[in-house]
Amino acid sequence: MGALAIGPGWPYGSGMKISAIRGCLGSAIIVSMLQLAWSSAHAQAASPPPGRTRVVMLGTGTPGANPDRFGPAVVVLVDSSAYLFDIGVGVVRQWAAALRNGIAPLGVSDLRTAFVTHLHSDHTVGYPELILSSWTLDPAVRPLDVYGPRGLRRMTEHILAAYAEDIATRTGKGGEKEGKARPEVRVHEIDPGTVYNDSLVSITAFRVPHGTWDQSFGYRISTPDRTIVISGDAAPSPAIAEQCRGCDILIHEGGTMLEASAGEYFRTFHTTAEALASIATAAAPRLLVLYHQPRTGPAVDRAYRVLRSLYPGAFVVARDLDVFY
Repeated sequence: MGALAIGPGWPYGSGMKISAIRGCLGSAIIVSMLQLAWSSAHAQAASPPPGRTRVVMLGTGTPGANPDRFGPAVVVLVDSSAYLFDIGVGVVRQWAAALRNGIAPLGVSDLRTAFVTHLHSDHTVGYPELILSSWTLDPAVRPLDVYGPRGLRRMTEHILAAYAEDIATRTGKGGEKEGKARPEVRVHEIDPGTVYNDSLVSITAFRVPHGTWDQSFGYRISTPDRTIVISGDAAPSPAIAEQCRGCDILIHEGGTMLEASAGEYFRTFHTTAEALASIATAAAPRLLVLYHQPRTGPAVDRAYRVLRSLYPGAFVVARDLDVFY
């Protein structure tokens, strides 16, 4: 498969940034020996031709209003086809920012296929933006296909109803979309298993536990040159390691990144540092990417030290607009 490389990003280790990584998207770091100890990181700068698959972290945040981290949203880009996973706040503008950085020869309205892990607001609050911005900015008025758990259809219907006046005005006499079709969202409520196939990807949904949600999914994305697993929000689950099985990139929530003393809510809805170390060890990804990150602080730093001490593999704390391939 060739070397695993990352674009702008930073490995976790003593707060150290590797300056070569934080350049333009044309630069890359080959993770040749990314043993990310707390006090050191080993990486070799290079500019290899990118593979067919890239992972773009549009948003890595939590419900907290951190202006440096937008809501959870990840694009898996294969050649020039984009597949969006979760629809957090700011998703279209973050996609525009990635395009401005040269990630792909696409337009802002070219996010047409999306997958939702679960219906928590921080993972879906960008859904109206995706529906309406994609529609208003798309001259061709193409449909949007969205896959996710039960309740997604009702959510979509309510969003379209909430913006009925806006839609009627834009498509009515004198509107900028006069005579054109209204936004069309094709909703696919899914069960575990293969939920999507085309010539570039095969996408499998699998259940993960997330507190009291009756349906919460992770996704396994198989492309011609990469296998990527996204946990979504999840309490510890053997399904994540089973789906990864040495995958290229495991994108796992770090929403609490607290130690085992975390409260009952967090241990029911999320994954502690100790549990994540066990999952990652069993999964054996080439690179573990942490997203859905909390605020920084002593407790968070302590949790990263715990993860580092228990998990010997390479991991990266993702930041918004990081790119991995």
